[in-house]
Amino acid sequence: MKNLLLVIIALTMFVSCIGQNKRMSLQKNQMSAYLLVYFKDESHSLYFALSRDGYSFTDVNGGRPVISGDTISEQKGVRDPYLYRGPDGMFYMAMTDLHIFAEKEGLRSTEWERDGKQFGWGNNRGMVLMKSPDLLNWSHSVVRVDKSFSGLDSIGCAWAPELIWDTNRKKMMIYFTMRFHNGQNRLYYAYLDNSLTKLETYPELLFKYPADLSYIDGDITRVGNKFHLMYVPHDKGGPGIKQAISDSLNKGYTYDSTWVDPEPKACEAPTVFKRIGQDKWVLIYDIYGINPHNFGFSETTDFVKFKDLGHFNEGVMKATNFSSPKHGAVIHLTKKEAQRLANHWALNMKF
Repeated sequence: MKNLLLVIIALTMFVSCIGQNKRMSLQKNQMSAYLLVYFKDESHSLYFALSRDGYSFTDVNGGRPVISGDTISEQKGVRDPYLYRGPDGMFYMAMTDLHIFAEKEGLRSTEWERDGKQFGWGNNRGMVLMKSPDLLNWSHSVVRVDKSFSGLDSIGCAWAPELIWDTNRKKMMIYFTMRFHNGQNRLYYAYLDNSLTKLETYPELLFKYPADLSYIDGDITRVGNKFHLMYVPHDKGGPGIKQAISDSLNKGYTYDSTWVDPEPKACEAPTVFKRIGQDKWVLIYDIYGINPHNFGFSETTDFVKFKDLGHFNEGVMKATNFSSPKHGAVIHLTKKEAQRLANHWALNMKF
């Protein structure tokens, strides 16, 4: 009887896995549009922009937030949104729970939540996680990293979280920038529970930079059997984008000293998206060292050579009805998903 039960469980898991793979394959073949998520400094809220071709993006709400940061976060503001489609077809969002202008806007009486000398610039302790079946109806939770495990109460930040499905562990992995007190910022990873409300594992180093300096804003793209980690070291010459590559999701990343971005000014927040139906990937980065700040773009076919595509509205990449976006990320949508989103926000756009 026990053996029969084990066989039934194994068959159920096998059938579920096949169904999941079929859904992912079907979704991949149906992708025909792009969705950009970003935030703005002035509002600390979430924004969406749609594109039919991956070049020209139009904000769904005329450059106004789709979700106000003060409705979903402890600090009354969110930053660094990242959107991910899970193997179950659901949409998962991760954001930094942080408002850097909260004192000026009367949301708190101090510059930061805690003493800046002890915990550093922009100190925060939480990340906002959201889940949706349709990009319209969202559940959300605030994961307080400092309360997750003993020894984390002294963290100085939990910034720029991103999500990726670990196919080996069948778990959602979250990776983010973290430091202790006012020390160096580094990249860490942990696994989330199925409800997306807490960390199940203690954060571990994702990648170790060879020099003793801060490195932030990790973004992982899987291409074949390789994992490409884009990140931002605060190295000589100012912050920019470098890449590390591994055969494994969360270990074994090899350091490469090459600067990937072509920008002479400081930039951060690298994320990568693939052009639909092409073996081309686009690297986005937030150029905060220019005024007004803007997104920069580079395109690659091999993750070795990167072609400079310029900035929004200064080259082939266009932002039709919005400006000054911060920390963007792009995913693919089906025609139906894109049209539903456009219709909901009364955007006159056909897919």
